[in-house]
Amino acid sequence: MKIHEYQARELLASAGIPVPSGCMCTTVDTAVEAAESIMADGAGLVVVKA
Repeated sequence: MKIHEYQARELLASAGIPVPSGCMCTTVDTAVEAAESIMADGAGLVVVKA
């Protein structure tokens, strides 16, 4: 089966499996804002997938 990452995240979440927060960023500024937001929610680690 070929599915996109966002589809896999939705499937896992709908099955009650914990899925970490994430978002798509297209600029450095939005990436910094996203990382700060994720860290403010209590995450101890942020991963950037490029």
